Formats: sequence, structure tokens, C-alpha cells
Amino acid sequence: MTSSDQHSRAHVIAQALPYMQRYDDRTVVVKYGGHAMGDPELGKAFARDITLLRQSGVHPVVVHGGGPQIGKMLTRLGIVSEFKAGLRVTDKATVEIVEMVLAGSINKEIVQSINAEGGRAVGLCGKDGNMVTAEKLRRTVVDPDSNIENVVDLGFVGEPADVNPTVLKLVLKEDLIPVVAPVAPGPEGETYNINADTFAGAVAGSLNAKRLLFLTDVPGVLDGEGNLIKQLTVAKARELIADGTISGGMIPKVETCIEALDQGVEGVVILDGKVPHAVLLELFTDRGVGTLIRP
Repeated sequence: MTSSDQHSRAHVIAQALPYMQRYDDRTVVVKYGGHAMGDPELGKAFARDITLLRQSGVHPVVVHGGGPQIGKMLTRLGIVSEFKAGLRVTDKATVEIVEMVLAGSINKEIVQSINAEGGRAVGLCGKDGNMVTAEKLRRTVVDPDSNIENVVDLGFVGEPADVNPTVLKLVLKEDLIPVVAPVAPGPEGETYNINADTFAGAVAGSLNAKRLLFLTDVPGVLDGEGNLIKQLTVAKARELIADGTISGGMIPKVETCIEALDQGVEGVVILDGKVPHAVLLELFTDRGVGTLIRP
């Protein structure tokens, strides 16, 4: 290594140090999904980032999705999904596959990736220690022709009813990295599949996380000209939803961010998971790479 390389490396470390101190001994929840999960190189970079966070004194918690992988497994097994109002209905046969894929193959793959990079990860789901208990999700849709509201039964699709972070806190206390699948039991012991964003928000709130990071397939929240908005308050975010600047699939993402802030998270960031080392760039540099939403 040349003296120039050494100088550059020292400069990077010096710049990152204040941000490392800001997050020292604090919890950061990362929702991992989207394009990054399907790319081996991005997956390896993500595992390295999570490992480095723990080695830097941060307590990372990973919550992951797995929609595409679930869809592929259902197709392979010949299970045809029913859709109501554009939403997949999760029947008993489907939720068994969902649990197998989320809490099984995907979860352990992420655990192994982190461990291969020198971390100490452990796989969990909402069922472990009754970490998360679920209730059935009630989704209301409006018929465009009659303008009448109808309640859509999505089967075993749930939302968090209660979060008990005891297991997570015990795992974090032992310097382990929890990797959590968004599957949880209902009041009668039935299994519910929960949207990973919603699940991550509830978990982050229960831990009073310093940051909740949503790794997505887009850079963050964009303004009317398509430029990245670096920071938003909750009030401004609601204003942008109302005037149509925030639209489509970004609306539920931002609403989930607001709910997480209401539950006690200090700040929520929407960022592009396709950017290598996006987690480190967001937390340990002065500019970040996504949209930070604050109370």
C-alpha cells in the first residue's frame, strides 16, 4: 500500500469516527429485501456491512422479506394463488409455504452470509419467545364503479398486535445479530404472514431504535423533478402525500415510517439497497444516501 493509499484510508476512518460514536451501543433495525436480496454480490456486501456495524459498537437487527422467493416456491409446488382487489390471499396451504421459505431457507441463508463475514448471527421469527403476536389484517377497498367500501378477506395475512422484545434484547446482550423473519402467531395459535416493512417498524419501535433503515429498489423519496429529498419531517411528508408528490407504492412505505416514529424510533431512512454498502454510507458519512424522516 502506498503512502497515498494509507492517507486516503486514514482520512475515511477519521471522517467516519464521529458517526460511529453517534451510533455506539445503539440499536439500528435494517429491513432487508428487494433487489439486493437477489444479487449475490450485493448480499455479500450487505452481510459485511452488518458485521462491521456490530464490530463498530452498533447493535444491528435485520428483518427480511422474501416475496419473490415465496412466489417461486408456490409455482414450483403448483399452488395457485387467489387474488382479491389485486392482493394475494394467503390460505392455509400458502401460509405453510410462506413460513417454510421465510423462517427457513431465506432466514438461514442470511444468517450464514453474515457468519461467513465474521459476524455471529442467529435466525428468529415472530414466534420465538412470543416476540410478535399478530392479528388478522382487515383491508378495506373501494369499488370504483359503485364507490362502496368492501372488506377483503386476505386469509392468513396479519399485522403486529403486540411486540415483546425480551428475546431480542437477550440476543443483543450476547453480541449476537438477530435476523428475523416476519412470521407470527395469532391469538388461536394460527400462523400469520406480516408485511416485512410493518413488522420491522413494530420491532424497531419496541427497541426504541436509533435508526430504522428500509432498503428498497429506489433511491428514496423524490421531489416533483425526480430529485432525492434528503430529509423530511412527518408534517412535510404528509403534505407531499396530500399534493401527490409522494404517490403509488411510496405512500404505504412513508406511512410505515411515520408509524415507526410514533412508536419511538428516532429516525427512519428509505434508501436504495442496490447501492453497494448503502447501510454504511447512510450511517457513517456526513451526507447519507437516502431520505431521512424525522418526527
